[in-house]
Amino acid sequence: MLLALAAGGLAAIAQPPFGILPGLLGYALLAHLVDVASGTRPLRAAFWRGWLCGFAYFFIGCWWVAEAFMVDARGQGWMAPFAACLLPAGLGLFWGAAMALYRLLRPERPWRWLVFAGTMTVMEWLRGHLLTGFPWNLPGETWTAGGAISQTASLVGAYGLTWITLAAASAFAGLLAGPGRLARLMPPALAVLALAGMWGFGELRLRHAVAPEGDEPLVRIVQPDVPELDKYTEDNLRSIFVRYVSLTSAPSSRPPDIVVWSEGAIPLSAEELLAPGLGWSEIIRQSMHPGETLMFGAYRETGRPPNLHDFNSLIAVRAAARGLQVTGVYDKYKLVPFGEFLPAKEILGPLGFKDLAHLSDGFDFGPRPRPISPAGAPPVQPLICYESLFPELVREGVNSGPVRPRWIVNISNDAWFGVTSGPLQHLNQASYRAIENGLPIARATPTGVSAMIDAYGRIPPGESLGLGKTGDIDAVLPPALPITTYGRVGDAPLAAMLILSLLAALGRVTALARRMPMTSPFAWRKDGPPTAK
Repeated sequence: MLLALAAGGLAAIAQPPFGILPGLLGYALLAHLVDVASGTRPLRAAFWRGWLCGFAYFFIGCWWVAEAFMVDARGQGWMAPFAACLLPAGLGLFWGAAMALYRLLRPERPWRWLVFAGTMTVMEWLRGHLLTGFPWNLPGETWTAGGAISQTASLVGAYGLTWITLAAASAFAGLLAGPGRLARLMPPALAVLALAGMWGFGELRLRHAVAPEGDEPLVRIVQPDVPELDKYTEDNLRSIFVRYVSLTSAPSSRPPDIVVWSEGAIPLSAEELLAPGLGWSEIIRQSMHPGETLMFGAYRETGRPPNLHDFNSLIAVRAAARGLQVTGVYDKYKLVPFGEFLPAKEILGPLGFKDLAHLSDGFDFGPRPRPISPAGAPPVQPLICYESLFPELVREGVNSGPVRPRWIVNISNDAWFGVTSGPLQHLNQASYRAIENGLPIARATPTGVSAMIDAYGRIPPGESLGLGKTGDIDAVLPPALPITTYGRVGDAPLAAMLILSLLAALGRVTALARRMPMTSPFAWRKDGPPTAK
């Protein structure tokens, strides 16, 4: 049990912001623990060792969810320890199932590591898709975005890189036990060669990186450092608004063409902010230069009671002579369960879950992501908050319009998670969408980390604001790259990797199939149907 927990802890500290890459050997330790599971129920032992490993991994990687409940500590603080434990306990079930499946299908050495990578990757894919999905800290995103090895995501995506990472790490399990020298040394040697090849490809790609051009739009990303609790105090509303407009109008050598605010920047509806008679929109317009475009997050309402609909939206407006002109709207598609909507509300609502989670009627789902083309800005793919975690969703959105977007805007509200590892992890994972799609990302959050990310997943010097910092980033929009291999073929390389894992387990699958009863209920014997003994 302790070794299984240690394996998960090692794998977790390999992830940013810790970045202790030898921790990847935690996967090798897990594979060894499952290999040596004995007793009358080895599959059950494999499951629990996988679950313990997953619990430790996700507890270290996701403990910051408890911070969200401390925003309203008096009303919700009591739920914080339950959230910090129940989430990793649930996510750990995927790793437990992966290890039970691995134990069932593992072949003789030296090919076990391929099966380990296959079963884990399948379960990680399911974790990212079932029950709305939560692909946080995929093993393939262990490599710091923008580094050499992370560039492989432009070929195979984050899930493909997950398979490669798990295969390379678990290949070292053979060093702990093995029948012969070849069985022990061949997998680690292949893993080292694969990692060296990935590093070489990444270095070559970065060496020939396209440099930004001075005539590209200048983007200003605003970070006012507004804690989440402060937004819900009526007395602070005006001061929060003043922070945003002051940073928007801050002098610079070159006026920005585009300004980006965070998700839910001002605690008012879009209708209130843009209504000409209330004064807010006029102050915003005065803080902008003529023709300048502002993109900000706000909730918006459509329809009338009882058919009223609320959306968590990104809205693009342009400063015109007579006010603000709305030139683009994007409604969030991937909503946070129990945060922005109540799953199965017909069942859970009457049971009191709505009151327990302090939810109102929640938001409505927007359409699947598609690029928008605001006036005064290049075509852009908006992403709100954790939509940036989903590789296929972003890829499909980027390629769904008649024109390929020039960049991605990711507005988020990481203020919910305070000064923890959560916002730093979110930044790393969002940066992988830049690598996969060959598009720069402008990322804005109220408390950090805000940044301009180039198409290689890198943050140029001086183009980020850390946790708890106030200021703005003026950055020339980095160039977009031609469509990447992953952008063109999607998860086809991942499918090939999983087929390789299946081939490695084929002998075991065949043996299991032969042991299964082949009697069909329609294949009766000559003397009639079988009878119970």
